[in-house]
Amino acid sequence: MRKWRFFLHPVFIFVFAQLAWVSLLGLWIYWYVTNYIILEKVGDKLAPQLVSKTANVITLIWGVVLLVVLLIGMYFIFIYLNRQIHITRLYDNFIASVTHELKSPLASIQLYLDTMRIRDIPKEKQKEFIALMDRDTERLRSLIDSILEISGIEQNKMIFNFKVYPAESFIRELVRETMEKLKIPDSAVTLEGEASCECVCDREAIRMVFDNLFGNAIKYCQNEAKIHIRFSCDKKNLILEFQDQGIGFSKKERKRIFNKFYRIVDENKPNVKGTGLGLYIVKEVIKAHGGDISAFSEGPNKGATFRLELPIYQRAKKRYINKLLRISRRKKKAS
Repeated sequence: MRKWRFFLHPVFIFVFAQLAWVSLLGLWIYWYVTNYIILEKVGDKLAPQLVSKTANVITLIWGVVLLVVLLIGMYFIFIYLNRQIHITRLYDNFIASVTHELKSPLASIQLYLDTMRIRDIPKEKQKEFIALMDRDTERLRSLIDSILEISGIEQNKMIFNFKVYPAESFIRELVRETMEKLKIPDSAVTLEGEASCECVCDREAIRMVFDNLFGNAIKYCQNEAKIHIRFSCDKKNLILEFQDQGIGFSKKERKRIFNKFYRIVDENKPNVKGTGLGLYIVKEVIKAHGGDISAFSEGPNKGATFRLELPIYQRAKKRYINKLLRISRRKKKAS
């Protein structure tokens, strides 16, 4: 598979296209010069029926083939450059968002510190300021962690600690912990299903997935947040569905929401702060577990459903799952 990726690399395609162009030009020059010399010397002495058209036809066919190869190569390069321009634009938006996300809590913390230093603040008010500063500090920590997680994922340096868990108790515990962490009331979450199977997971990584999905459901909900979670097991996979009542998305956006830096921008939708990394992290974590994630929505303002599939232990992707467990055991012994 990696060999084929090498042939699709834009540098290889560009070099190949240039070779095709030079070959095409050289072939036509050779054809023209050869025919010109022959006709110049003996053309008037040859009978028309002795002049063979085979060489000309072959030259023409090869020329057309090389021209098609050249056009295909240029097409791939155009697609690659267009994609890079799009990523660069998203990256610029990401930098702007991160800068704002960093400056806002820092300015807030600085304001509280200056107020406490200059004025004589009552103890109760000091406690309130400290709580607010603690909240802003947590916001900064979360942002920095997201950036570091992306870096670790893309450089294959993110350390996973895979273990075998009973699926149902594992899911219920993580849902409860996430609700407590994000201070989500019990009335906002409905959890239903049965799962008498086992899964191989990194607890902290899946907690990260839950944090992002719950966080999105809350941030993108215009009214009171409602989250409905269903889970079950089929023959090969543990299936989890997170359904919210948020702003939803169109069919066009469905293909993009898991892209790095991508955020849904609409003046009629709530202005939610963020970096566009949450769902990208979710996708990469689930992918590292050998699973799959997909998203569905009936349209804008109709909520969204995120479907996660994780392979069941000793039923699906046995070789891959056992490899994850072996790697985790080696890392544990090494540490």
